[in-house]
Amino acid sequence: MFPVHFTTNAAEGSARAGTAVTHRGSYTTPCFMPVGTRGAIKYLSAADYEDLGAQIVLGNTYHLMLRPGAETVSAMGGLGAFAGWKGLTLTDSGGFQVFSLNPDVDDDGVTFKSTYDGSRHRYTPESAVHTQQLLGADIQMVLDVCPPLPSPVQVVRLALERTSSWAKRAVSTHTRTDQSLFGIVQGGIDVNLRAESAARTAELNFDGYGIGGLSVGESREEMLPALEAALAHLPLDRPRYLMGVGDPASLVEAVGLGVDQFDCVLQTRLGRHGTALTSQGRVNLKRSEFTLSNEPIDSTCSCSVCARHTRGYIRHLFQVGEPTASRLVSLHNIAWTLSLMDQMRNAIIAGRFEALRQEILAVWGNAA
Repeated sequence: MFPVHFTTNAAEGSARAGTAVTHRGSYTTPCFMPVGTRGAIKYLSAADYEDLGAQIVLGNTYHLMLRPGAETVSAMGGLGAFAGWKGLTLTDSGGFQVFSLNPDVDDDGVTFKSTYDGSRHRYTPESAVHTQQLLGADIQMVLDVCPPLPSPVQVVRLALERTSSWAKRAVSTHTRTDQSLFGIVQGGIDVNLRAESAARTAELNFDGYGIGGLSVGESREEMLPALEAALAHLPLDRPRYLMGVGDPASLVEAVGLGVDQFDCVLQTRLGRHGTALTSQGRVNLKRSEFTLSNEPIDSTCSCSVCARHTRGYIRHLFQVGEPTASRLVSLHNIAWTLSLMDQMRNAIIAGRFEALRQEILAVWGNAA
C-alpha cells in the first residue's frame, strides 16, 4: 500500500487545510470529488473536469466491473487513461450499490444480481480488492457493510463486525504498491459503535480513512455526533473522507469537525433536473418567473456557465427538452461546490472559518 501522507497547512479548531500526497500526485483539502459513476460524470467529459479544476474524480466499481469489465479497463491503461482524465482517481468498492439490491450476505461476502442483465455475481473483500487493482485508481476503498438507517442495534453491530473482518482481509490481499487503500468506518448513528469501528479500523494502518453509512436517511443532527465520535479515533496524518455527502450545510459542518474530502452525486442529480446551487440557496430554473431573466444562475459565481448564459436561456432549454440544459446546470453545480471548498480552505488559512461556517448555515442550515 502507499500511505497518503497528510500535512496540515493551517487549522482553526478541528477544521484543517491540508495537502495529501499520493503515489501519483498531491491534492489540497478540503476537497470535493465529483462522481463519474460509469467512467464519466453525466453530461461531462474529462476536459470539463480539467477546466473545472477538479483534483480527484470517482469511479463506481460495481458498475465498471459489470460494464465494460475491470479487465477491459485494465487493458486500456486503467481508469484515468480509459477516461482521458489526467488527474487523480478513486474507486469505491461498490458495496453501497450492492447492498441497495438486497443481496444474500454472509460472513464471507455477498451474492447479488446485475442490474444490467440479471446475472448472479459473488463479491468478497478479496475480489473487491482484485477488481479495483485492475481498475487501477490511485485510491481504492475496502468492501464494507452499509446498513440502512434506521436499523436495530444488532443489525448495525453485525455490519460493524463484518466490515472490520473484511477490512483485515482486504489489507492482506492488496498488493499494488502504487495504489492506496482506504479503510471504512461504520457504526450507524451510535456514537459508541462509531468510536469502536474507527479505533478498530485505525489499528489496521490504512493509507486513509473513509467514514461510510452516513447521510443515508438520518438527520444532520444525528449524523454529526456519530461523525465526531469516529474522527476522534482516526490518525491526524492520514486523510479523512466522508463518503456520499455533498449538501453545503453538511460539508461545512463536517469540515469544521476535521473531515478532509467528500464525494456526492447531489450536484449533478440536481443539475440534470434544473436545480442550481447558489449563494442564495437552491434555485429551480424551470420556474416561469425566470422566463425573461437576464441574470446568471448566480451573480457571485465565476464559472463559465454564469459568465455566458442567463437563467431565461437555461429555462428555455429545459422547456424544450434540450439536453444542454442539464449539462450547463451540472457544470455550474460542480464548479460552485469546488469554489465553496476553496472558500473553506482560504477561510481556515485566514482564521475566519467559523465566520464562513455561520454564513453558509444561515443560507443552507434548514435546506432539505
